[in-house]
Amino acid sequence: MTSMGMERPPTGHDVELAAQAAGGDRMAYGELVRRHGSAVRGLLRRMGADSATADDLAQDAFMAGFEQVAEFRGDGTFGAWIKKIAARLYLKRVKREARLIFSDNVEPLEEISVKDASGDAASRIDLDEALKSLSRGERLCVSLCYGADWSHGEAAEALNIPIGTVKSHVKRGLDKLRAKLARPDEGARREAHG
Repeated sequence: MTSMGMERPPTGHDVELAAQAAGGDRMAYGELVRRHGSAVRGLLRRMGADSATADDLAQDAFMAGFEQVAEFRGDGTFGAWIKKIAARLYLKRVKREARLIFSDNVEPLEEISVKDASGDAASRIDLDEALKSLSRGERLCVSLCYGADWSHGEAAEALNIPIGTVKSHVKRGLDKLRAKLARPDEGARREAHG
């Protein structure tokens, strides 16, 4: 306890906090929620949830995470673990509302790689705006594979669509994002050298 009679928030690595939470320490879990809440809400918004839905689903994900925290072994990051829970909850909601429509008429494409889209606030805002321009399928697949760090296979299984469809949505989505986020001077340079 501090001199004011209030407890300090727990400190430590996420794995330590998760272990404490598994032992019933609600303050340790509260610290995990504080650390990862905005990232979970951000992922849900990028997947297509409005702000209120993202807040509700993030809360549901953290409640489910608290019940399952003993299963977190630290093999990956706590952030990735809780994002998977949140993404699954969002997909269940979308499927329940029968708004998820994919076309099987797309050709499978090769695996591609993309650099992590981290950076300053303006870049994140640009990315959020660019994601809004993608089709629902492209947005979900890109968000799952690059925002929640799912494999193409995990996304295909969760969405109940062929892996080739996931790869196609990811490829098209990334191509659209690159074009939308490219600096104007980069396009001129490519044309001059292309």
